[in-house]
Amino acid sequence: MVDTDGIICCIISMRRARITYEGAFHHLMNRGINGENIFPVNLDKNQFLDFLVETSQKMKIPVYAYCIMTNHYHLVLQNINGKMWQLMRHLDGNYGSYYRKRYGGKGYVFQDRYRSTLIQDEAYLKISIAYLLLNPMRAGMTRKLEEYTWSSFGFYYNPQVLDCIVERKWVEELFGNKKDFIDFIYTQYKKELPLDNTKYGEILGSEGFLEDALLRYEHEKGYIGAYRDGIDEKYFEPVEKVLKEFESMKRIDIDDIDVDTYAGKRLRGELLVHLKDRTELTYREMIRFDLFSNLTCASLPPIYRNAKKRMTIKGNKD
Repeated sequence: MVDTDGIICCIISMRRARITYEGAFHHLMNRGINGENIFPVNLDKNQFLDFLVETSQKMKIPVYAYCIMTNHYHLVLQNINGKMWQLMRHLDGNYGSYYRKRYGGKGYVFQDRYRSTLIQDEAYLKISIAYLLLNPMRAGMTRKLEEYTWSSFGFYYNPQVLDCIVERKWVEELFGNKKDFIDFIYTQYKKELPLDNTKYGEILGSEGFLEDALLRYEHEKGYIGAYRDGIDEKYFEPVEKVLKEFESMKRIDIDDIDVDTYAGKRLRGELLVHLKDRTELTYREMIRFDLFSNLTCASLPPIYRNAKKRMTIKGNKD
């Protein structure tokens, strides 16, 4: 038996770490804050997909299905190397920054951390993929799944598609053939996901799966690993949160920082420290911000070191 109380004691004092392990299947979802439409036009959906492709390739995590709605999105993927949480942080962070830059406003774009459902095996994976692809029909956005552009439905069994966002061959082998695939999808239309809501998160699987999942989690991470996961998820923060808190602390709008002045350069350096220390943005990703766009990746490390030194000296004096 798994000492579940021991695992929870390590996690609960921190931000709850999600139960996962290398090779685990997950159904992930996140929505706009307060139900806000975060994908107003097709350009935004395309940008989100670009971020998804870029991030999944960078993290080497296979995505098997996706669906973009108006105020939320769904993904089914495999945490093949344990970097799922990094993928989601980059994906939500990059899209959040893009959205606020395009539409303005302050604060968070997404409602909270992403929602994660741990999936037992390939049988339950088929159910999860079907549920994901049926979202547009359930919402009354289409009468035929093949007519909905913003899901991965049209990629499977389609030889005309050359550059595919999802691992379609794997999914095609999972379902067998196109007829079986379509028949199975539509048989799930009136069914809900048979989720088990546990204190460890949502589970999609048979009785006893949670215990098996915890055994694998404990084996790979150990109690110290579980504790570290909690620290990691708390330490690396959403980019939007860091930007908002920096503006509040400095009582300035980041867009108003004039980097042609000495004071503006100092503020830019301090923001760089916050982004480097509190988020997982790389220097290459940071220079996409207008504030850093006239700099190179090579110029950011010395700016960071100098600003960090000034902030440390100031903190010691205070």
